[in-house]
Amino acid sequence: MSRAEDIFQKLIYFGEDAIDEFIINRQSEELFLDFKQAVSDGKNFTTLHRDDRKNLAKAISGFGNSEGGVILWGVECSRDMEVGDVAKAKVKVKNVHRFLSWVENAISGCTIPSHNRIRNHIVSVDDNGNGFLATYIPKSEIAPLMTTGSNNIYIRSGSNNVPAPYAVIAGMFGKAPLPNVELMMGDRKIEALENVDEDMLYPNSIDNPPEQYVKISFAIQAANCSNVIARELYMSCHTINDGGEYNKVRFSNYNQMDSISGIEGQLNLITRPELRLPPRGVIRFCKVEVILSPCIEDDFLLEGVIGADRATPRDFRIYIPKNKLRSYVAKVIRAEEGEQHLLSEFFNEYVDGEI
Repeated sequence: MSRAEDIFQKLIYFGEDAIDEFIINRQSEELFLDFKQAVSDGKNFTTLHRDDRKNLAKAISGFGNSEGGVILWGVECSRDMEVGDVAKAKVKVKNVHRFLSWVENAISGCTIPSHNRIRNHIVSVDDNGNGFLATYIPKSEIAPLMTTGSNNIYIRSGSNNVPAPYAVIAGMFGKAPLPNVELMMGDRKIEALENVDEDMLYPNSIDNPPEQYVKISFAIQAANCSNVIARELYMSCHTINDGGEYNKVRFSNYNQMDSISGIEGQLNLITRPELRLPPRGVIRFCKVEVILSPCIEDDFLLEGVIGADRATPRDFRIYIPKNKLRSYVAKVIRAEEGEQHLLSEFFNEYVDGEI
């Protein structure tokens, strides 16, 4: 996981507490982090204010042409002579949901070419609808990115986005295009099953086996989103904690791949040398079945990564704390909500990664 994505995930997990920590510790703006106050308040405009749009465009170009970064909207900075701009106070974004909509509508028009992998997350929102927004800008695979307003190409230097020198721009244009492999989780399905079903998991030899269990299945896939051929695609997946002795994770349908022996609970796959994935092509690594019983004793944690030769690896993670896992399994078994809602909760709340 990159430093920029690590900051973004921290804001997702800890919410406003992470912002409070930035302020208490006088966190400085750095290579991967920018603090911004939002000018857009909706009083005189129905779109993103030009100052916010200018800051957004510079950040997309600067972070996208460098190693990625995060804009945290809603934090005031003060100047420290030794370390630079540091987080000073919270200045909440007015109507943060509306601001999010304006930011997402502006992104595609901020740079040429547009950066299509930017993610936004509302860190917190109060009863008045005001709050904080984090904008994660990963490194662009289609650099250099030029701002549409000033026609400048920026790079990140220290805590600032600065116009790129000619030699740097020349080097960007001279780079050979690289494959860009994106993670996909398809064929999603969730079922509440009885222990007497055809897919029996708990044999009679087990003392007091669970009468019911939940099966969540999905396929781990990779899409080549670049304009070049991807080779030597790979996936590694490790079940670190399955939540209890009656739970398990099963991998299947990976006979088209070369499997490399790993530790217990780990699956390592790589495509055969002759396989090539064309631009816009999709390949399926394997099917995953997560089996969960009501007997939850611990957290559930599965981590993995996909990638290809010369491509940036894509990490993914499924983490469910044991209390939430107990509640989720019970909800599925009691059929309190529809299948699509339950699948949405699983993949939106418990799966981390760009899927």
